[in-house]
Amino acid sequence: MDWTRGSTIGQGSSAAVSLATSRSSGDKFAVKSAQVSQSEFLQREQKIHSVLSSRHVVSYMGHDITSENNKLMYNLLMEYVPGGTIIDAIRSRGGLVDESMIRNYTRGIVKGLDYLHSLGLVHCDIKGRNILAGEDGPKIADFGCARWAHPAVASATTIGGTPMFMAPEVARGEEQGFACDIWALGCTIIEMATGGSAPWPKAADPVTVLYQIAYSNDLPEIPSFLSEQAKHFLEKCLQRDPTERWTASQLLKHSYLGQEEEEEVLISSPKITKQVHESTSCSPTSILDQDIWNSFGESETSGSLDQNPSFENSSDDQRIRRLSLFSGDPRWSFDDESWITVRENDCDESNSIEDDAEGVGYG
Repeated sequence: MDWTRGSTIGQGSSAAVSLATSRSSGDKFAVKSAQVSQSEFLQREQKIHSVLSSRHVVSYMGHDITSENNKLMYNLLMEYVPGGTIIDAIRSRGGLVDESMIRNYTRGIVKGLDYLHSLGLVHCDIKGRNILAGEDGPKIADFGCARWAHPAVASATTIGGTPMFMAPEVARGEEQGFACDIWALGCTIIEMATGGSAPWPKAADPVTVLYQIAYSNDLPEIPSFLSEQAKHFLEKCLQRDPTERWTASQLLKHSYLGQEEEEEVLISSPKITKQVHESTSCSPTSILDQDIWNSFGESETSGSLDQNPSFENSSDDQRIRRLSLFSGDPRWSFDDESWITVRENDCDESNSIEDDAEGVGYG
């Protein structure tokens, strides 16, 4: 595909997302780019994203390598969703949403999770900032932390995600299976219901919140104003024992989601849609989550966890601190953009030197 790189709409220390335009059709799409020499995680994400095709998942459009400013860039081409994330959409309404909107978004997210889990894929980083507000419903984005659930593959992949949305078993470094996405779904529903607030608003710092999630009996507080059906749905998501959580397919049958409405009420902001070049949180903003705690100060390990973590031989303190790795004094904020993902892991035109015509999977 021959394309032109436009404005940057997301920036991390090792990758960036730009708005791009096809020279032949004029269609716009998003391009997530990193220097080839630093593109290991992006290439891993491409391999996963390329096999996905669902209207509930941001569409994969290919990948290529370009030469820009004497640098080789690895590019992941994706569907562009001008509505931004569901949190952007909710905040554009002043954080005021009714339960029908939350329910409709939840239904779409659960359908997306049911699709991913049916393929044997765990997303591992479900949160409002990784769900985009598409015109035809929510779309799951950012597969940088995703992992296959097959034991042989999972055992070779270290744990990742956003601490505020981690399930207890993940915070303890034990396992990261399908059930962790269901816990994160529950946290995301609370995030939506509270207008974008963090699911653990009283936490003082990353280490504290990870200890609380991992070793206390606490649960995220369910907003009292939600309906009894919504509360029951959340209770099925937020079981501390992963074996007690409902699966995505079970949740689709829950009375809270009910029958799909003829015309789903979506939270799409005209301001966000029409002023895409002015938005600071356009699709997909999840590139800002590329590096561990980078809003608190860059880690000397460049966001990489121990490649061979010995959780069995580590103390609780060591395990938690391995997950909450950061350097220096944290610039602590409860804006959700400051909850950065834990992972183990200006140019006007792009001259493509390796085009990819395969694996284009529109949802």
